[in-house]
Amino acid sequence: MSESFSNLTADAIYAKKITQVEDFRFDDAVASVFTDMVNRSIPAYADLVKYIGLLAQRYVEPDSRVYDLGCSLGAVSLSVDQSVQDKKFEIIAVDNSQAMLNRLTEVTKDYQWQHPFKTVVADIRDIDLQSNSFTVLNFVLQFLEPADRITMLQKIHASLNAGGALILSEKIKFDDPTDDALVFDLHHDFKRSQGYSELEIAQKRNALEEVMRLDTDSVQIQRLKDLGFQKVIKWFQAFNFVSYLAIK
Repeated sequence: MSESFSNLTADAIYAKKITQVEDFRFDDAVASVFTDMVNRSIPAYADLVKYIGLLAQRYVEPDSRVYDLGCSLGAVSLSVDQSVQDKKFEIIAVDNSQAMLNRLTEVTKDYQWQHPFKTVVADIRDIDLQSNSFTVLNFVLQFLEPADRITMLQKIHASLNAGGALILSEKIKFDDPTDDALVFDLHHDFKRSQGYSELEIAQKRNALEEVMRLDTDSVQIQRLKDLGFQKVIKWFQAFNFVSYLAIK
């Protein structure tokens, strides 16, 4: 559900020249245009969210919990809720942005949840995760300080039931600088195709520079294996946006 594409508020946050571009944050301005922004910025985002629902059909266990960590407007929560109809479970959506959760409540006000659903305003690093069968970090870990990433993943691994799954989606950088530069340019070609101007692309890149530090594919996979996940698969990729399935 989320917001229908025919009724989105267009993202124009960086459309005008900004004298001093501030670090990107998930405030009221971003929350109001987030659905448009994310679908025009991340290639195949809507497909990825839909397919997370398909994975949930396989890994969500009856009478368990699902965590949507860094839930933004709840697209993943909605996908899981709609995709898994034959099991009872609870969905817990966590985000540290009150603005995003307010918007989530607004856009889902007429939606009838099929499973118990609750939101929690908190930094995901600070919450106590209860036992669960399915946890999703959809383009969230990349915003944490690098030193906090292993601790966060350790906490998730410890909370998952045996056979449970973590879905970790991240924007990555490539080990080879030439490959990285090429895919970087291809992603910007995608953003141009979505109607973003050179000014918008440049200003948003500046806003994200200090708040989103990327890891390589090899670092992502090895880190998950080192933490004890029995199976780690890169199951989705569009340019430099990837998603991993990590099974405990």
